Amino acid sequence: MVTRLSHLFLRTLREDPVDAEVASHKLLVRAGYIRRQAPGIFAWLPLGLRVKARIETIIREEMAAAGAQEVHFPALLPREPYEATNRWTEYGPNLFRLQDRRETDYLLAPTHEEPFTLLVKDLYSSYKDLPVTLYQIQDKYRDEARPRAGLLRGREFTMKDAYSFDVTDEGLAESYQAQRDAYERIFTRLGLEYVIVQADAGAMGGSRSEEFLHPTEVGEDTFVRSAGGYAANVEAYQTPASEALPIDGQPEPIVVDTPDSSTILGLIDELNTNQARTDRAWLASDTLKNVVLALTHQDGSRELVVVGMPGDREVDMKRAEVVFAPADVEPASESDFAKHPRLVRGYLGPWTPTGAVLGETSSSGIRYLLDPRVVEGTAWVTGANEHGKHVLSLIAGRDFTADGVADIAEVHEGDPAPDGSGPIEAARGMEIGHVFQLGRKYAEALGLQVLDENGKLVTVTMGSYGIGVTRIMAVLAETNHDDKGLTWPEQVAPFDVHVVATGKDAAVYTIAEELVSQLEGFGHDVLYDDRPKVSPGVKFGDAELLGVPRIVIVGRTAADGIVELWNRRTGEREQVAIADVVSRLSAAEASAN
Repeated sequence: MVTRLSHLFLRTLREDPVDAEVASHKLLVRAGYIRRQAPGIFAWLPLGLRVKARIETIIREEMAAAGAQEVHFPALLPREPYEATNRWTEYGPNLFRLQDRRETDYLLAPTHEEPFTLLVKDLYSSYKDLPVTLYQIQDKYRDEARPRAGLLRGREFTMKDAYSFDVTDEGLAESYQAQRDAYERIFTRLGLEYVIVQADAGAMGGSRSEEFLHPTEVGEDTFVRSAGGYAANVEAYQTPASEALPIDGQPEPIVVDTPDSSTILGLIDELNTNQARTDRAWLASDTLKNVVLALTHQDGSRELVVVGMPGDREVDMKRAEVVFAPADVEPASESDFAKHPRLVRGYLGPWTPTGAVLGETSSSGIRYLLDPRVVEGTAWVTGANEHGKHVLSLIAGRDFTADGVADIAEVHEGDPAPDGSGPIEAARGMEIGHVFQLGRKYAEALGLQVLDENGKLVTVTMGSYGIGVTRIMAVLAETNHDDKGLTWPEQVAPFDVHVVATGKDAAVYTIAEELVSQLEGFGHDVLYDDRPKVSPGVKFGDAELLGVPRIVIVGRTAADGIVELWNRRTGEREQVAIADVVSRLSAAEASAN
């Protein structure tokens, strides 16, 4: 059936919404695809649902090709399964929790690992039933602290989540690869550039995790890559440990006066002025910065940790959150320092001439962790735990030791790739897909076991695979627009062709009706602008804003058998005989697909 603009539930806007920050948010609202209901929550209008449905069709086709079967779960779920996996607590404030009239706890699902696991447990009991991969396309809910950028980060969003169930780790690897391959096909069909990066599994857990990122300046993720093929989310980047150096022959530590040198820059100035080296100037990388962090654990307890790192680096709080998860991480407060007077702010170090202040041999009770670059035999300048004093030639492994490693320093361009493939560069990206090898975490927590070929109960191993459907729509809008409006790719556009009838001559509308009927008869999905009392300028403006890739303008030349064919994506316009329109559009659509 032809969709007529005179009857379509649509109002386009000429001004950007005041709360919109990025192009996709502005254009999807202005063009009448979505409408804001609350921060991070949107209503879907007819045009938006059509694009979303086309994206979902591509996903469903590739899921079927990969052997996955579709199911559908409710969004409202009971607390108990999430309590069993500890995610009722782990998700923290991001989880929407609610109670029914009997004060029974429920949640709005952020993901569905638990229900999928319990469903398979309920129906399958033998290795003969496996492997199986199930998926759904369903809304998810997360109480984002700062929902922004329209569909790019919302509190309610649509996701395709798939889950594989296998008896063996080898089977999991095959299922994982099948889904990973399907993702590559999906994003290729959608026309989206993507980079596959190593990622942190976060609250999902598991042994392997990879993100599909779309490179974009509005992306919220930073990733790094090398010319040799290495790629990782910055949170998953692992700093290569430095080479250990011999300790024998190293000079003894010397405490020096460093007044007004509580910052790295002040310390370097002081050293180069009053403790000058003979070989070169002192650098920030020669210093050992000791950062005090406060961890709030899930039981509410608060713990201080100190992390020693080269002074030319700052803490990356996202990397710190990964290292110390599930605890919340923040810089130590004034009250924290007040409770620990041995932590001399601005002059903190692991050593004094009378003994260790931090580290495994100290009695402070505070964990001391080191950056991977701080290895045995390396010499450092660091605080002497006395106001106005630092120590030179403090040797790691001789003068101080640590309780462990914490790779939480910011990553710099030019740092080495962990696999030895060269220096890394940084870029911004938006996550559009994520695949996990979950292993047996959820199966063990929820008791998913089957009988193997020997009649022995074994725990099933799982994979989890997510694609952000609504986020993909926003990314496509970010990628496909100009200063006039959207320019949808053919494979996801709400319609195949947009026919615009202009002018007041009734004959024009008669010809347009006939053309629309022919296009529909040949299988084209047509949007017909049949509004009789709307000016050509407004109609053209709406056509540019809506972004249907093929536009046919039926105007003054229609009586002579000529219409204008307009390629919205390239901007090309040409005069075409009405008799040739159907064949031309069919050929163009075929070549696009």
